[in-house]
Amino acid sequence: MAEREVELKYVILRPLGYPLKASFVEYPKVDNPRVFNVYAREQWRGELVYKGKLIFDMKMFPDFAFEVVDAVPASGYISDSTKIIVESDAKIIETELVKNVKLSDVVGQEEAKKKARVILEYLKNPKKFGKWAPKNVLFYGPPGTGKTMTAKALANEANAPFISVKSTKLIGEHVGDGARKIHELYEKARDLAPCVVFIDEFDAIALDRSYQDLRGDVAEIVNALLTELDGIQSNEGVCTIAATNRVEFLDFSIRSRFEEEIEFRLPSYEDRLEILSRNVADLPLKVSANLKLIAELSEGLSGRDLVEKVIKVTFHRSITEGKEVIDTEDFLESLEKLRVSSKQPPKHMFV
Repeated sequence: MAEREVELKYVILRPLGYPLKASFVEYPKVDNPRVFNVYAREQWRGELVYKGKLIFDMKMFPDFAFEVVDAVPASGYISDSTKIIVESDAKIIETELVKNVKLSDVVGQEEAKKKARVILEYLKNPKKFGKWAPKNVLFYGPPGTGKTMTAKALANEANAPFISVKSTKLIGEHVGDGARKIHELYEKARDLAPCVVFIDEFDAIALDRSYQDLRGDVAEIVNALLTELDGIQSNEGVCTIAATNRVEFLDFSIRSRFEEEIEFRLPSYEDRLEILSRNVADLPLKVSANLKLIAELSEGLSGRDLVEKVIKVTFHRSITEGKEVIDTEDFLESLEKLRVSSKQPPKHMFV
């Protein structure tokens, strides 16, 4: 029974419901993740778990089903040390066990990756850093330059959960909603530490006060966030990474809470050529194109632009036209259409 020695570190569950629907049956919801962990481990201790398996509650809500969304390792047994995560219905706060992204997958951004490695070391050994921990880090730069990818890579290489939220989803309809979500976010993070808390589109809630009319009333969210970033409660092992495309518009009082700012830049010619080479190699059609020319003419495009708006668009068009080979002209056509459709093309993007 050597397999029984493989204990799960993390399990993510998705509530599915009962086999038969009945109006009088109460639908259980996880109110306190920490309490649910104790409850779940007690009844499922020794249960063999793997992605896609259904497991059933046999205590307070008999026959209620949960689906295993992911686990680390990929399969194993629930033990007293397994951390069990339940997806929220609203999908406002998402928890992911990243497995397929490494820092080496992020093309270019060498200076950013170099600075980010301190986060990796912290996640691997939080106690080593003490009060010198990189707890709050700001990623900034143009869209599509690898900010999210880098944050996920750090979580993956540290074997730590990746907890993410878009700032726009924190703005609730009622007073107090946003602050509650912030505290829920960090309550989950403390339970799962070491982990990465990734706050995307950060400028949606952290704009300078002079833009108050544009951003709406997000004061309660900001105050709650500042409380968490200041570490009123112990956040050992939790690294908050906020990402923004508009760093110059951030409120100073919020920006000052980040001890490190890491810039992500648009790819150089060499980076664009590598992005093109890596991605066309995966295409199911043969490619016979001058990638050096495409890289030269795509100055000003981000890595995501190259993949989504040049390579993918070219591939889809070639499929619809019945082509078996993608040539230089096909890519040039996509670049030209992108230039025409862009309201504000980057300066010197095309020769």
